Amino acid sequence: MAQIFHRSTNTISRLSIFGGIFLVAGLIGLFAVLDRSSYNTGVGVVLAQPIPFSHDHHTAALGISCVYCHTSVEDSAFAGIPPTATCMNCHNLIWNQSPMLAAVRESYRTGEPIRWTRVHDLPDYVYFNHGIHVAKGIGCESCHGRVDLMPLIMKTESLQMEWCLDCHRQPESRVRPLSEIYTMGWRPEHADQGTRLIAEHDINSKVSCSTCHR
Repeated sequence: MAQIFHRSTNTISRLSIFGGIFLVAGLIGLFAVLDRSSYNTGVGVVLAQPIPFSHDHHTAALGISCVYCHTSVEDSAFAGIPPTATCMNCHNLIWNQSPMLAAVRESYRTGEPIRWTRVHDLPDYVYFNHGIHVAKGIGCESCHGRVDLMPLIMKTESLQMEWCLDCHRQPESRVRPLSEIYTMGWRPEHADQGTRLIAEHDINSKVSCSTCHR
């Protein structure tokens, strides 16, 4: 019986199989790169806000503490967005005619809150509590970066699950004394300080799924 397929068909089939494997591997690799890119995570991307609020000016230059605006960060899941009245505590007296702050004055007059664009916005299926992290010695800088140097706020960490797990598995690299929670640029005094602080803060880092997905 005559051969139906040409001998080259074997070579083509092998190339097709190996090519398909490499194609799938390449697509998986491309997906992984895109998943970690700023296009997906938003790291380093400045989002448009109704008012160009500068953390740099208010914290580093004026020395205003994080908790003056984010009042619930120590005992709540949500750090809190300050009401317009908090802004007007100062801006009733300074820059009270600035066109840049017209939206602040209008919000204060009408009682309509300013619609800020969330920068650090976790998915709804993720449970996160600011209060417990602050109580266990995790500073603002660990998640939000050097906000005191940001004219406009942006993400410096992906906040993806693998990033959270890295911290939960090795909290000694990020834990700090409770007195330094709001200190930007803080660095440990010695190499084993993190290990000592874990015992001092009674940290029992959890990595089970139910910790964040409830």
